[in-house]
Amino acid sequence: MIELAFSILAADFAHLADEIARAERGGGTIVHVDVMDGHFVPNITFGPPVVKAIRPITKLPLDCHLMIEDPDKFIPDFAAAGADMIAVHVEVCRHLNRTLQLIADHGMKPAVVLNPATPVEMLIEVLPMVHHVLVMSVNPGFGGQKFLPRSVERIAHLARLRTEMGLNYRIEVDGGVAHDTVASVVQAGADMLVAGSAIFEPGKTEQNAIDFLRVARSAALVQA
Repeated sequence: MIELAFSILAADFAHLADEIARAERGGGTIVHVDVMDGHFVPNITFGPPVVKAIRPITKLPLDCHLMIEDPDKFIPDFAAAGADMIAVHVEVCRHLNRTLQLIADHGMKPAVVLNPATPVEMLIEVLPMVHHVLVMSVNPGFGGQKFLPRSVERIAHLARLRTEMGLNYRIEVDGGVAHDTVASVVQAGADMLVAGSAIFEPGKTEQNAIDFLRVARSAALVQA
């Protein structure tokens, strides 16, 4: 199932509830929350209080991407705030297996994230544990970046591993995914599509989401 995980990093923060509602009307089914700490990535964004504020205004799952150091410390707080999924970076988790289990123990779906220069092979041992793998198709830290074409091969690699290992994890892609790049990532095997700048636009958010999903789902039919 192809899903749009709309990234609120690109939304109008002063009208966040309305922005989420518009993206949802356009067909978005996941709220993607980019959490940045100014250490692991050169930017600061949201924390558990924002997740807690969003939780009552939508029934959609909250997909929290933790671009932070020491994620174990904050996992209980995100769970208490109402997060449904937590994705952590392999690059910061000294004991990745333990961190993923901690997420699951707090009732959330665990996921792992790969930066563009991190080999897919680093995840082999934890793939059976995860709900999804998030492939960064830009270097994390800022929205609105250009899609890195090499990401398509990495998505396809994960799709092959999924088949070879008999697993059913989902493949999410984040960074530069827009109307002109989404077909290639879907055809490579991605099914959770993070998009922010391509969706949120004054007066056009709902239609942008509709058009984005139309392109993505058409690409999925071609692949099938």
